[in-house]
Amino acid sequence: MKLYSSLTFIPLFQLGYALLDVDAIVDKHYGNDAAWYRDRIPLFESSDQDITDVYYYRWSIFRAHQRDLGAYGYISTEFLDDVGWQTKPFASLNDATGFHLLEGRWCRDRRFKEDYATFMYSADSNSRQFSESMAAAVWAGYLVDGVKEDAIKRLSDMTRVYDAWDDSFDTSKGLYYVEPIRDATEYTISSIDSSGGYDGFFGGDSFRPSINSYQYANALAIANMASLAGSMNSTVDTYTTRASALKNRVQEALWNTTFSHFIDRYQVNNENVTYWDPIRGRELVGMVPWTHDLPDDNADYAQAWAHILDADELRGEAGLRTVEPSYEYYMRQYRYEGPNPECQWNGPVWPFQMTQVLSGLANFLDHYEKGKEAGVINSDDYTNLLRQYAQLHRNPSTNILDLEEDYYPDTGLPIVGLKRSHHYFHSGFNDLVLSGLVGIRPRSDDVLEVAPLASAAQLTYFRAERIMYHGREIAVQWDKDGSHYGGGNSTGLTVEVDGKVVASSPSLTRLSVELERKAPPAITRKLAKSIQLNSTTPYPRASASVGNSSQSATYPAIDGRIWFYTEPDAKNGWDTPVGNGTSIWFQIDFGKSVSTSSAELAFFANEEQGFAEPESYKIQVPAAGGNGTEWTDAEDAVYGDVVANGITEVEWKEVEGEKVRVVFTPKTGMKVRIAEFKVY
Repeated sequence: MKLYSSLTFIPLFQLGYALLDVDAIVDKHYGNDAAWYRDRIPLFESSDQDITDVYYYRWSIFRAHQRDLGAYGYISTEFLDDVGWQTKPFASLNDATGFHLLEGRWCRDRRFKEDYATFMYSADSNSRQFSESMAAAVWAGYLVDGVKEDAIKRLSDMTRVYDAWDDSFDTSKGLYYVEPIRDATEYTISSIDSSGGYDGFFGGDSFRPSINSYQYANALAIANMASLAGSMNSTVDTYTTRASALKNRVQEALWNTTFSHFIDRYQVNNENVTYWDPIRGRELVGMVPWTHDLPDDNADYAQAWAHILDADELRGEAGLRTVEPSYEYYMRQYRYEGPNPECQWNGPVWPFQMTQVLSGLANFLDHYEKGKEAGVINSDDYTNLLRQYAQLHRNPSTNILDLEEDYYPDTGLPIVGLKRSHHYFHSGFNDLVLSGLVGIRPRSDDVLEVAPLASAAQLTYFRAERIMYHGREIAVQWDKDGSHYGGGNSTGLTVEVDGKVVASSPSLTRLSVELERKAPPAITRKLAKSIQLNSTTPYPRASASVGNSSQSATYPAIDGRIWFYTEPDAKNGWDTPVGNGTSIWFQIDFGKSVSTSSAELAFFANEEQGFAEPESYKIQVPAAGGNGTEWTDAEDAVYGDVVANGITEVEWKEVEGEKVRVVFTPKTGMKVRIAEFKVY
């Protein structure tokens, strides 16, 4: 490992704060919505176009799943729209929260991950709905931004949530157990076999590598944050001890020498299965211990990685199988919604576990030295698997980037063709690019460590820049022969801090730089007053002068969600009839007097579907001294240009009132869809 002092910059060359053209990149990938991304996302490019394209697509998924809850702040959703099992009225689900926070730690606007973590640890969320690794993800966020106050402020809630899982802890075995559906993994071996092969949606409680790895990682995170807070030695000791005990028990009890794999043992005992017996096959979930750095570093455990490279075992042509083909009920479809298959995890490729495996592989290749000596897997395999995962995002039938719930392992075609499945946020990708492929290995001390897992044989160049790390702006660049970024001193691997090259190597290797941290920019919060949390919430509520003005119809236009995907199933907003030259109004009733002074309007446009932005618009408020039915144009209004598939901004002189409305004229022959009318 090369260690460079932050006090001495290597005099190679000065790139400035940016080499990539941010305006050209965000305009290309996001069109009229580019403004949202311009100052929020790190930039990335590489010689692999699939990885590059999916990197920017995944930021659009991140953006689309930011739900504004008004006074509650932002949360990340799993589905674009409401589903029946979400925590109401907020639309939160905690099974993918760890991924959401890991993606969000690289967003330059820290509000999204901080609001979200605060909400998920509040009394309003259901933090016990599924097994989770939230505390570990919060700690991982601290490793990137270095903001101590944010890391430690939820400690008491973290211990409360952690300790609540005692009801699923078997003291005689020293392990946690969980029903697979509560592990977000219905129809796995334990649940199917415990039903005698008849079903598997419910049932099958078992001691799983997943929940025990999550609790191990959460315990270590709590101990680390308690230590960071100081004067909390009892908490540090308690959770360090719990983590150590779990690590030992997972290795003693869940490692199966026959399979050379971590597998479930049954907690349920019935006519079909017996308590403490191991399940009868390998599942991809057996790789999750490495996602959280649990296993010891030795050659025996390293053999598990061979299974994800074997086409007869966990590796499919299009992605990693959740269960091996040798299993009796592999890929048997049990559950449908009408004629459409529902998601099951008895073989299909699942982005959720693809993410976990790649994150675990990055850990293994980064610092499991004895395991790597076994020669089972290497960085070429990491790059191959990441490329395979990237390609999964593009539907081979339509060639459109649209990540869905699950896939056939041999073809890569989506299985679940349901309305809810489009642009599904139950996985990660950009964290894998930045912490794995590019190799930024976040740390708690004042060191920037870069150890790329990119294959030099497969990637001739990459560059990641505008990355905020410990309050500094960093960039990492690889140019195999110097031909892409200008030759000369750009050849090889370089690391930049605040626009200056601070470390370099002719090859892809580990570079470490002492780095004095700085406070990142403060979080700014503008609170929307117009958010209706669900269609039955009394206020705020919307109505319109034409078309369907029921709350179920108008609610999507004030629900805090903004996206512009074109799939008809992914509709978001309220639609007008076809324009005929007359004006239309869309009104928000707050149910009480509030102060308003600005708004953001998101108009969806797609000519093929008959939607266009309006010809013109204006904001109106109730007339002073009127009876509530008279309206006047907002005073001193400054109107931004009407934007299609982006944000139209307007400001006016602050006014008190119970209502506000937008009046607009659709283009003749076209409809207007208000994706969101957000008032401040």
